[in-house]
This record gives sequence, C-alpha cells and structure tokens, in this order.
Amino acid sequence: MNLEEKILQVMGGMHVGAVATIAGNKPAVRFMALRGYDDMSLVAGTMKSTRKVGELKAHPDAAISIWSGVEFSDPYVGISATAEVHEDRETKERYWNPVFEEYFGSIDNPDFILLVFVAKTIEYYTPPVMEPEIWNR
Repeated sequence: MNLEEKILQVMGGMHVGAVATIAGNKPAVRFMALRGYDDMSLVAGTMKSTRKVGELKAHPDAAISIWSGVEFSDPYVGISATAEVHEDRETKERYWNPVFEEYFGSIDNPDFILLVFVAKTIEYYTPPVMEPEIWNR
C-alpha cells in the first residue's frame, strides 16, 4: 500500500478531527466533523458567524489531527492545511451531506458555509514508531 492509500485509510470519509487555528496570536483548537477526499482535502460545514471562520479568514493556515482507531498503536495523521471559506451555492451543493440537515437545516440557511482544508503536508504516524512518513502537495 502506498503512502496516499495509507493516509486515506485514516482521513478518508467522515471523521472527527482536532482543528487548530490562530486566534490573535494564540492557537485555538476544536473538534470538527470532517469528510476527507481523495485529493487530500477535508471539508466541514459550519456557521459563518463562528469564531473559527473569522480566525481562518484572518489566518488561513490550519493544523488538523485525525486518529484512525481505538488502540494506541493505530495510525494517525497530522495535517498542515490552508483553509478556504466557501459561501457559494455550487460548492455547497457539491459537498452537501444529509448529516448537515440536523445542524444547519438546509443548504439555503444563510449562515451555513463550508470550510475546505487543502492539505499542504501530511505526516502519517504508526506508533510506536514516532518518525512519520511525509506526504507533500
């Protein structure tokens, strides 16, 4: 299995990940529901009124961690990404997920937006080996 395939086993599909942004001059971390795609991007729905959106508009760099399992020996990834804030209907339709209905009502909710995290670097870890394999865009 090549590195991209191993990474996608961890980050592909729906996951909860820890997403770090810059708030002023300090890091801010929160868990987010993310969907990973084969192009090494992650997409999350959110409300444009949230603090994280303002933080990402001011500083689009983000760090994301996703762990794939239950055991400490299960692989995980650390992702350095650039965030894009999308409010356009076309992007919302492309990435709409029925799970979003519970949180945002509908695609027409004026506060609903998408965050697309485009990975620049992904570190793939398989504990107990702490030296990652590194993927770069």
